[in-house]
Amino acid sequence: MSGQATEPIRVLVCDDQMLIRTGLVTIIDAQPDLEVAGECGDGRTAVDLASRLRPDVVVMDIRMPVLDGLEATRLLAGAGVADPVKVLVVTTFNLDEYVYEALRAGASGFLLKDAPPAQLLHGIRTVATGAALLDPEVTRRLVGRYATRIRPADTTPDDSNPLTPRELEVLRLIADGFSNSEIAAALVISPETVKTFVSRILAKLQLRDRVQAVVYAYRHGLVI
Repeated sequence: MSGQATEPIRVLVCDDQMLIRTGLVTIIDAQPDLEVAGECGDGRTAVDLASRLRPDVVVMDIRMPVLDGLEATRLLAGAGVADPVKVLVVTTFNLDEYVYEALRAGASGFLLKDAPPAQLLHGIRTVATGAALLDPEVTRRLVGRYATRIRPADTTPDDSNPLTPRELEVLRLIADGFSNSEIAAALVISPETVKTFVSRILAKLQLRDRVQAVVYAYRHGLVI
């Protein structure tokens, strides 16, 4: 024996359209390293099932009856949730406001339903590891079109920010959708150094992942 088999990633699928939900379930269950733990068609049931089944990842639609996906995400992964569940929002609505609100609600990633199956599966696996999934193109569009509408209500004084000037520089690049390798190239530092900066930023700001760092940057007016 070469070792014990790795436990599959358990996924809860939440979508009110049965045809789409069945398709998602079929795609996920066909993977040897993934397993559908449950499925449902409304946000309230999603919250109940996620609390009971404790899946590794919840694939969450936004527009659903009883309780929409944004509020369900907030209840499962939002600020103040003691034991948050990882949520990957998958929706037909490619609107900046939905993207931002989903991430602000606590989602670890955002994908469109017209994404190829391979991208969905990659998203599930990425979110399951604790990493964030936010397409750089989506991030840049958020910065360009939506950030100015986010700032006014949530801006905090500059002296409340615990980051060093260099850490702020890295945070701004993260918010611009730069990968670690792109940040390293832009600042002429090694990728390992970038990883260290990212870890410090998340620790200082008490953030879970890069997605939360992006939202923090928007909310505090750090992106021009």
